Amino acid sequence: MTTPRRSNHTSNRDDGDRVELTHRLLKEAAAAPDDEERRRLQDEVIVLNTGLAESIARRYAKRSEEQSDVTQVAYVGLVNAVRRFAPDRGIDFISFAMPTITGEIKRFFRDQGWTVRPPRRIQDLHRQITAATSHLSQTLGRSPSPEELADHLGEEVADVNEALSCRSCYTPVSIDAPTRTEEGTSLSDLLGADDGNFDRSEATTALQPLCRELPERDKRILYLRFFHGWTQQEIAQELGVTQMQVSRLLARILGHLRTRLGSLEAGDGHVKGRREASGSQPAARRRRAA
Repeated sequence: MTTPRRSNHTSNRDDGDRVELTHRLLKEAAAAPDDEERRRLQDEVIVLNTGLAESIARRYAKRSEEQSDVTQVAYVGLVNAVRRFAPDRGIDFISFAMPTITGEIKRFFRDQGWTVRPPRRIQDLHRQITAATSHLSQTLGRSPSPEELADHLGEEVADVNEALSCRSCYTPVSIDAPTRTEEGTSLSDLLGADDGNFDRSEATTALQPLCRELPERDKRILYLRFFHGWTQQEIAQELGVTQMQVSRLLARILGHLRTRLGSLEAGDGHVKGRREASGSQPAARRRRAA
């Protein structure tokens, strides 16, 4: 929808004249003999009140959406207000049009304004918090705490904190955005990565007691191979055997450790299963006894 074009005879009227003329045109539209005449009079009212739609749209200027888009949505709300207004209900047009236009803008933000869309419950609570924050700030003389907002709205503090944290969903920061550091690194450069040493530490912890059970020569071979980084040929010279024998010894030792480690893991699961079963049986017997 494009910006409605103001006619020359209405663009310079003051607010009093505009309200009076709006009221008269709407009454004439309600009494119009045909749809064409009614639509023409309603279009006059729309052009006459574009300033109202623009002033409401400006209240949302700090949102992430383009202001021109918000203004277009406000125009849609104005058109809907004019089309639906009934002069015989005793309500003045401005009082009817303002919530209609505001509701249209809020629906736009609800449906289109979230780059990352949180649950509807959190969206609704976020809007309530925005209104409550303005009210409490005037009452308290400072920004309210999450606890005060929760008490005012009758909500859980955890839900209020979740709704407050979703403010960034309107305009989430890209991980490629530069940070405020001297190096000018991006956020992606500061993100952590999987540390392979975790798996290494876990394996070392599990293998330590098994390695202590090995014969001294087997311990010596593992120590020279994996802690000193010796080659099989260097170990063979140290022990007075051939390189082929060292290869077979390493294969045997590693195979033994792998088997022992697998049996221990299977045993832990077996024991855990037995414990769970034994813990559930007495309760089952008690239920049957009851």
